[in-house]
Amino acid sequence: MPNKASNLKSAIESLLFVSGEPVKLAKLAKICDVSRNEIAAEIEALNGEYRDNRGFMVVQKEDSVQLTTNPQNSAFVSQLVAGEMDAELSRAALEVLSIVAYRGPVTRIQIEAVRGVNCSYVLRNLLIKGLVERKDAADIRGYLYEISFDFLKTLGVSSVRDLPDWENLSKNEKVEELLNDNEEKTLK
Repeated sequence: MPNKASNLKSAIESLLFVSGEPVKLAKLAKICDVSRNEIAAEIEALNGEYRDNRGFMVVQKEDSVQLTTNPQNSAFVSQLVAGEMDAELSRAALEVLSIVAYRGPVTRIQIEAVRGVNCSYVLRNLLIKGLVERKDAADIRGYLYEISFDFLKTLGVSSVRDLPDWENLSKNEKVEELLNDNEEKTLK
């Protein structure tokens, strides 16, 4: 693990892109091994570059930042998102939804441990469709994802316990092992 990011702006941009969610300035500073003020300065520089007719911008709310699309491109982004909203769920979305339904509440990192790939985009789409909900958790950094009432209503079940083979799948030993291994790696 590098001590300091040699190209701090690039590192911040990569971290925000991969996260797909708001990230605390302090967390970015810790990961990049620099001060919070250095992170803030580089984010301001990034936004300066993005103002020159680029597709991104960094939005800041209190002490968190997130990479977003440029509002000038909202018509294009809306077409893409609207097309996805009207489309049926992809295989990736069904997999993530199943993990959330059978193992929830779970973190994005836990979902990714089970699937083996980044799930930020899929989770965002499921949130937009109203099939999953996100809530803050005081004891962890990040969010917990769980299925929504709309999910239950859409399937016509009154509880996740009514899902097919819920008792066995919600306690699958292999999945439990993956989640525990991932949690141990995260704590190190």
